[in-house]
Amino acid sequence: MVAKVYLISPEAPVQQGEAAGAQREAASGGLRIGVLDNSKSNADHLLKMIIEGVGKHMPVASVVSLRKPNPSTPATKAMLDQIEAEADFVVSAMAD
Repeated sequence: MVAKVYLISPEAPVQQGEAAGAQREAASGGLRIGVLDNSKSNADHLLKMIIEGVGKHMPVASVVSLRKPNPSTPATKAMLDQIEAEADFVVSAMAD
């Protein structure tokens, strides 16, 4: 029996100027990527794979990685302020 693997990619429509912004950032020395880990099991591994994948396609200038203390609480204002100041794009993930 052959096992099936289903990949789901939730995507929102690209807003006008977003793609151009990514190209500009890559051309100017790289993207500043923010990572928000919700602290579920394996979320850190998933986020690491995503960042490595992005790095294979465009230059990454920096990565700011923040981890919530537990999955059931929201990120603090300080965390959100930091990631807003230090990143152009943010990746957030949960996994188990």
